[in-house]
Amino acid sequence: MKNIKHILAVISLLLFSACSEDTIDALGSGTIAGTVVTEGTNEPIQNVRISTNPASSTVFTDENGIFILEDIAEGDYSVEARKEGLLTQFEGATVRPNTEVSVIFELEPESANNRQPEVPRLLSPADNATDVAIPVEFVWSSGDRDGDELVYELELRNGANDQVRTFSNITDTTYTVTDLNQGYKYFWQVKVSDSVNDPVLSPVFAFQTAQVSGGRYLYVKQINGNNVIFSSNGEGSEIQLTASDVNSFRPRRNNSSNKIAFLRTVGGRTQLFTMNSDGSNQFQVTSNISVNGYDMEKVGFSWANDGVSLVFPNFGDLYQVSATGGGIQRIYRTPNGKFITDVDVSEDDSTIALLTNDPNGYNGSIFTISPEGQLKQSVISGVDGALGSIDIAVDNSALLFTRDISEYENENNRQLDSRMFIYNFSSGEIKDISYNKPEGTNDLDPRFSPNEAEVIFVNTSNDGLSPLDIYTQSIGDDSNENENRNLLFQNAKMPDWE
Repeated sequence: MKNIKHILAVISLLLFSACSEDTIDALGSGTIAGTVVTEGTNEPIQNVRISTNPASSTVFTDENGIFILEDIAEGDYSVEARKEGLLTQFEGATVRPNTEVSVIFELEPESANNRQPEVPRLLSPADNATDVAIPVEFVWSSGDRDGDELVYELELRNGANDQVRTFSNITDTTYTVTDLNQGYKYFWQVKVSDSVNDPVLSPVFAFQTAQVSGGRYLYVKQINGNNVIFSSNGEGSEIQLTASDVNSFRPRRNNSSNKIAFLRTVGGRTQLFTMNSDGSNQFQVTSNISVNGYDMEKVGFSWANDGVSLVFPNFGDLYQVSATGGGIQRIYRTPNGKFITDVDVSEDDSTIALLTNDPNGYNGSIFTISPEGQLKQSVISGVDGALGSIDIAVDNSALLFTRDISEYENENNRQLDSRMFIYNFSSGEIKDISYNKPEGTNDLDPRFSPNEAEVIFVNTSNDGLSPLDIYTQSIGDDSNENENRNLLFQNAKMPDWE
């Protein structure tokens, strides 16, 4: 009996030993170590969160992209590498007791699976289109399969001079350009970006603008706060000659040189420019000595010497400059400190008419001088109210100007009843030609027509806020003063008709 008990005790001890060995093996642990780098460049990535499933401990990579998970119970694990801005990645790892398993992660940006936008398809103008009307509306199509917001850039190259213009941050698939040249060949291309992938370029298309002739009328309209110069044949055809993002005004055509001179604001100063009749080859004439006066909306200048030179004011000084930009010289200075507001040189260059006033735009005088600066003839002076807009007749017989006969004066230079007058140099007679002018309006900026049987001018309410419209009317005589006014252009000013 004693032997049986001894045998049972030995068996129990052996069984206990076996069970103890099995438990120790189940609790064995190992280590997971690894590195996280950037896909393609193998640059280490710091602060990547490393965790496992089943859960164990969580660590972050160091500056070398290295991590270590220690005391991980043996078994099969899915190791996760996660960081904002990168695609999360999983790697399998089998942990054995007292061993280290190595894992390498190559992470990609979140955008790695984002697809590029579709190549823009150019719709209008069609490739090699001709006689394309100005302004030109550019139309294209594109899309994005990931639903990303798309931004476009239109690039436009002038075939005549290779000048490239870029229109950026376009969110629509249409864009209108207004200030192209007539009869020019252009090339256009569209770039699309989804802000994730590299931009995608369309093919390059070519087109040619229509050649429009007969634009004898010049005038100014306001677009986005800027003065913009237009030309028209008076029959519905209108061409924008200067860009809408610069302030250009007071156009004056010279038929001998086939050039248009105008004023433009450059760096806060007003400079003289010239351009071709279609708006091309815009050239800055003045630089150090600019055009200046008490109110740049009223200041004028004149062609001289058959289009070879230009005459312009700078406060009380009168300058002449070559149309090519050289040889500037002062030809006259007012003796009384008044400002020169307008100037007109006669067709034969024998006479220069000047309009001067004080810094408030009043106490005005109109008179003529010789090219050498000698006083020739006084037209009007010593009157209250504002004077404006002088133009000498082609045969030197008369001078056209405006005067506010209300004689009202205030700090804003407001006019209440500005009318057009013609001064006869031979008789000294001054004749009012503002026939049928509506009450409460002003006639402003008159110019003789090419045959001098008519005048072109601006009429607007005297409230200083209403739109300005351009009219023509016959000069006529005492027998036909009831001639009708003809509305030519609405919301326009500063006319010229050559």
